[in-house]
Amino acid sequence: MPRFAANLSMLYNDLDFLDRFAAAARDGFQAVEYLFPYDFTPGQLYERLRANGLRQVLFNAPPGDWDAGERGLACIPGREAEFAEGMARAIAYAQTLGCPRIHVMAGLRPAGASSDALHATYVANVRHAARLAAGHGIAILLEPINGRDMPGFFLSRQDQAHALVAEIGEPNVQVQMDLYHCQIVEGDLATKIRQYLPTGRVGHLQIAGVPERHEPDVGEINYGYLFKLLDELGYGGWVGCEYRPARGAAAHATSEGLGWIRPWL
Repeated sequence: MPRFAANLSMLYNDLDFLDRFAAAARDGFQAVEYLFPYDFTPGQLYERLRANGLRQVLFNAPPGDWDAGERGLACIPGREAEFAEGMARAIAYAQTLGCPRIHVMAGLRPAGASSDALHATYVANVRHAARLAAGHGIAILLEPINGRDMPGFFLSRQDQAHALVAEIGEPNVQVQMDLYHCQIVEGDLATKIRQYLPTGRVGHLQIAGVPERHEPDVGEINYGYLFKLLDELGYGGWVGCEYRPARGAAAHATSEGLGWIRPWL
């Protein structure tokens, strides 16, 4: 049976962030993920995890200047020192939180930069991140993101991500397979899952309804079928619920939209 993690950056957004841990636990989640932990101390976050019996399963490395539109640094030439500093900070948080995975956002293609330079920078940076993390038992995840939601993102396809994992050649580098992004870019989800899950290179899954990114029971994907397929293939990892409740920030919007998950919790 799939194991689901609440994405606290998107769910329970009628509550202050630190109050979302308790709300997720009340609804039956045993694990959480979110985009970034850096607005809080590791101790603050650890205490919320401990108090609510939750596991931290994923967060992102620093993305650069998020408010200015940056979406990761890994592929950007000239930002290597900042990337390395951010990775050291992320690993320190992961150690305190007991988090075994860090997603490294690839970044947006800078105007005028050659594809070869972006590729070489990305491979070198991810390889460095993996070696920093390996001694702490932490996996580095690469996530293809669709170009509709994030135009110009360096990494958008599953085959591209898996080829990069092979090229980087570090055993703790894996793919974060977000089925929402995969459906928008490629489709054919069941075949992609059958193709890539047995390789052992998929370290985390995420879900959302397509096209609006609402609850997984809304839209064009039959998640019930895919969840059964994950069981058939023996997937033992986590499935991150990274969607926006259809009722937005209305009170109890997340909890009232969880009818889809009740048979699976």
